[in-house]
Amino acid sequence: MGSLSPAISSKLLLPTTSSDRTSFHALIRSSFRCRGVRPNMIQVCKRSRCIASAEKNSKSAIDFSDPEWKTKFEEDFEKRFNIPHMRDFFPDAVSYPSTFCLRMRTPVSEEFAQGYPSDEEWHGYINNNDRVLLKVIRYSSPTSAGAECLDPDCTWVEQWIHRAGPREKIYFKPEDVKAAIITCGGLCPGLNDVIRQIVITLEIYGVKKIVGIPFGYRGFGNELAEIPLSRKVVQNVHLSGGSLLGVSRGGPNVSEIVDSMKERGINMLFVLGGNGTHAGANAIHNELIKRGLKVAVVGVPKTIDNDILLMDKTFGFDTAVEEAQRAINSAYIEAHSAYRGVGIVKLMGRSSGFIAMQAALASGQIDICLIPEVPFELHGPHGVLKHLKYLLETKGSAVICVAEGAGQNFVEKTNAKDASGNVVLGDIGVHIQQEIKKYFKEIGDPADVKYIDPTYMIRACRANASDGILCTVLGQNAVHGAFAGYSGITVGICNTHYVYLPIPEVISYPRTVDPNSRMWHRCLTSTGQPDFI
Repeated sequence: MGSLSPAISSKLLLPTTSSDRTSFHALIRSSFRCRGVRPNMIQVCKRSRCIASAEKNSKSAIDFSDPEWKTKFEEDFEKRFNIPHMRDFFPDAVSYPSTFCLRMRTPVSEEFAQGYPSDEEWHGYINNNDRVLLKVIRYSSPTSAGAECLDPDCTWVEQWIHRAGPREKIYFKPEDVKAAIITCGGLCPGLNDVIRQIVITLEIYGVKKIVGIPFGYRGFGNELAEIPLSRKVVQNVHLSGGSLLGVSRGGPNVSEIVDSMKERGINMLFVLGGNGTHAGANAIHNELIKRGLKVAVVGVPKTIDNDILLMDKTFGFDTAVEEAQRAINSAYIEAHSAYRGVGIVKLMGRSSGFIAMQAALASGQIDICLIPEVPFELHGPHGVLKHLKYLLETKGSAVICVAEGAGQNFVEKTNAKDASGNVVLGDIGVHIQQEIKKYFKEIGDPADVKYIDPTYMIRACRANASDGILCTVLGQNAVHGAFAGYSGITVGICNTHYVYLPIPEVISYPRTVDPNSRMWHRCLTSTGQPDFI
């Protein structure tokens, strides 16, 4: 996966004019490579088909006839996933003994220049050479469900990524640090949890200057003041949803943001957001390096859609799935209580159907689950409506769960874009509701259709216990990564372990549901639905 387009360094976000919107859309689009075979790619066999995976240093496909191809791939993978460090750009960067030690429970001395307190007997630090295995299943055949194979023989290739956590050496003096936190994009359960934990961990290191930048990247404009943060300020903020700092889309360009950071004296920036926000964070990191400024930029991936590459899940996802259960249960009760009742629930999921799939699995009340990754027909002998007719005849009621990005070929194109450059989707939920009413009216059968759209309700609530734990660890590890001297990275969970990843590798394109994965097969087993093609 190559570096981001140069367009990123010229425009980051979109203010208000139409020309700026066009530039911003081009920026984000350049950060997400479309799937398919293109130059600078390697072919990767996956099940019975091939998918394209970006290659950073080679313009040709893997030559499987080369007896050394496996070694070369592993070497290239290691280079791609090597996380940027201060010493890569500032060879004379000085390290100090870490001020993070859980055996030292007395307040950290303010006289850091006289020597940093440390405890050499504490074995709670992560070695820089620690790695986590990215893939843990050894597939024996490309036809195995969910198989991800590099070659037709499914040769096992180890892919290692950096383990997250506190290091024994740090590259910032806590008394010299001014840390800033921003939350960008839309709301997501757990934002306040991450903010709180970043602040708490920074204070444990000994940082005194911590600020929040209000309303995302827009907060780097001159009209908005910083929000001072401390443990006292954030102590109970996790008990409510939303973001203490506010969220928004749009803002100044990269150069203006870096100018603002330099003027404010910020040398640690923690960015909470999705793919677009991370593209911006990576652009900021590159601009800082270009100017020779020693600033750590660390991302924390935030999206309830769960569409960030390489990670088990992103924070807020579990809460969104849990909150969706209320809407699904309401739709079930409405449908089950009515004569030939049909309940429809539309959930978030622009390009990926993870929420709809997991919510369907969790509820056990869904008869039809429709997601963007799996095409379907509404009409015809194998269409959704035909199966719905069968369900009403045999069960007496039915519940449909549809992701917002599913079936966009059936709805009228809006040609409008939001502030992040995303196409405004047509309302597939309303369309399905209308088509169901029309279909049963035409065949002369009754159908009592109820439509529920909890889209924004599921993201505005407080994080549940599972997400609360995830947010806590992500926030802590973000601070550990910054103090360890890493920049241009994001923190995530991979195979239940916490890792650091270079930002370009996780924003190349959105993660989507694999229609041949075991999880989708489990969903189909639960719903009992056929193929709608």
